[in-house]
Amino acid sequence: MSTAMPFDAGTTLISEVTAAVKNAGVTLRDRHTPYARGVSLNEVVAEIHANDDAVLDALREPLLRARPGSQWAEDELAGGALPAGEWWVVDPAEGNINHVHGMEDWAVTATLVRDNLPVLTVVHLPLTGDTYTAVAGGGARLNDRPLKVSAKTDLGAALVGTGQARPGEDKHTFRRIGESVTTMLTDALVVRVSVPATMQLIHVAAGRMDAFWQFSDVRSGLVAGALLVSEAGGTVTDLAGKPWSTAARDFLAAAPGVHGAALDSLSPIV
Repeated sequence: MSTAMPFDAGTTLISEVTAAVKNAGVTLRDRHTPYARGVSLNEVVAEIHANDDAVLDALREPLLRARPGSQWAEDELAGGALPAGEWWVVDPAEGNINHVHGMEDWAVTATLVRDNLPVLTVVHLPLTGDTYTAVAGGGARLNDRPLKVSAKTDLGAALVGTGQARPGEDKHTFRRIGESVTTMLTDALVVRVSVPATMQLIHVAAGRMDAFWQFSDVRSGLVAGALLVSEAGGTVTDLAGKPWSTAARDFLAAAPGVHGAALDSLSPIV
């Protein structure tokens, strides 16, 4: 992934976005329980929608107000390119399925996308209080600490990960996921398969994981992590090795020292 030029967010915009995301995080934290909610599929889906609705109410107005002229990408599970201009791509409960099952791997994310490239992002983890931020050309940070990707150069020593982007993917995508996991179980050290994408990508940006890939174009699960990894010194492409944007159909973010080997392993899986 590359940006045409650094994004001048100014201290006001990043502060306003961070405040909005943290405020929304309080709502999501207050809805969290240490036990699973919902038994039937309909009940689980209802809990997911209730989380989304509650948090979106706290996010939409302050984000649009913070960036006059920006637009709102309505469908968090949508993929593909957006029209030209600036768009807020938000996941009010990234890892919603984990939240409603009483788990702790979830976050609130808000990313400003300009002409199909993320230029500013805030990822807040309400249970820990940690906040990951990145601005194009300005680096990536965890709270007040700069982030830097792993220095590994051997895929055989790498901790890597993937996961499905949404329920109900087509059988072709499921087959590719399965083949990729089998391949990486041979080529890498350890493979994680989990959701959501952002929770793995923050580990790549922080150097705790070495690569993450996904056979998907779901924007809300990728834009935040793509910018964080890129600004932390990582390499973000599609699985043909081309610079990634929201128009890409698949995704690979990795430490530079293992990106080429990971691409060689994954690109033949079609």
